[in-house]
Amino acid sequence: MNSMHSVWAKRFEHYIGEVMKYMRFVFTGHIAIVLVFIAGAGGYQYSEWLKVVQPDFPAEWLIALIVGGLVAFSRPVTLLKEPDQVYLLPLESQMPNYFKKAMNWTFWSQLLVPVVLYIIAIPLLKEVTTLSVGEIWLTAAFIAVLKFINVRAEFNYRYANRGNAIVLDRFVRAIVSIIGIQMTLTDGLLGIVFLIMMAYYTFTLKKKVQDNPVPYEHFIKLEQNRMMRFYRFANYFTDVPHLKGSVKRRAWLDFAYKTISYKKENTQAYLIYRTFIRTDDHFYLWVRLTAISAVIAMFITIPFVTWIVAGALAFATTLQLKYALMSAGDFRMDMLYPIPRDTRKQAVAKLLRQLSIVQAIIVTLCAVMQPQFYIIPVVIIAVSELTMRMSK
Repeated sequence: MNSMHSVWAKRFEHYIGEVMKYMRFVFTGHIAIVLVFIAGAGGYQYSEWLKVVQPDFPAEWLIALIVGGLVAFSRPVTLLKEPDQVYLLPLESQMPNYFKKAMNWTFWSQLLVPVVLYIIAIPLLKEVTTLSVGEIWLTAAFIAVLKFINVRAEFNYRYANRGNAIVLDRFVRAIVSIIGIQMTLTDGLLGIVFLIMMAYYTFTLKKKVQDNPVPYEHFIKLEQNRMMRFYRFANYFTDVPHLKGSVKRRAWLDFAYKTISYKKENTQAYLIYRTFIRTDDHFYLWVRLTAISAVIAMFITIPFVTWIVAGALAFATTLQLKYALMSAGDFRMDMLYPIPRDTRKQAVAKLLRQLSIVQAIIVTLCAVMQPQFYIIPVVIIAVSELTMRMSK
């Protein structure tokens, strides 16, 4: 038992260290400022909307759908590594102690999001329902217990079925969780019935687990995919050395190459365009930051906040793409040809200017119903140009 606890403790310490190493690059100063403005503007608009919300607004169902779906999505965090399927095999009888630690961490690490969303929704519940303070916080406790059961249900299902048909399992648990939360908000006693159903379902899965060996391959693959998603996210903010980005042709963007005339001096421009369009990390970085800026511009009605967010995301887009496209250190055939050194830098600058214009057009179109929307493209293009010129 103690050996499994020490194994988990070492794995957990290494995992936290790995996460913190990259998260310090994610939550930098400009990102923190953007988050503060988004939270402030969102809170202000939320409070203004509460003043005009209709009494018949289906708050219970909306909260149940969002929170119930998050509660049902309970992918286990096991921290298992590929060598474990060999080295931990002799200790399989002690693995329940290891998985107990893993499920506890999974529960506490995944509980925050649904609980915070529910707390944010409390003013809405007070506005459109007759729930007392005690009933509201009783529902919060119900959500925590429901999450605890869902974590164990998904783990046991994956253990017993090697992850096969996990989508169906999640769908069933999501339906039960959503109805359970909705019933708790309308009639607390009926909600307990769904809690008992989930507990019984988890108990039946637990019995199946006892007759099966540990599915190391499934849990290891699950853990590898989870960490790869984190590394890809961190790679948008800093270089992750052991991460290799995938490449996809994207034939629907072939027209972009036709804008580059067939000349020797345009060699780097052609390579830079292909690198950006075909490399998932570069392409999706621009798409995601542009999408975030567009969504914020669409819903935030405070011009000053929209300008700051659009400018900050334009800064992040230009800076990260410039470093990514200029720092490619792999050998390329163009290095054998007599092409001036500044050609690559000029090609990157040309692409970044065009991307900033496209980003400005998309964000402006999404904000066209907002006041003073015409200032947004000026902010995006100006910030992008300044970032490109002042960064090394």
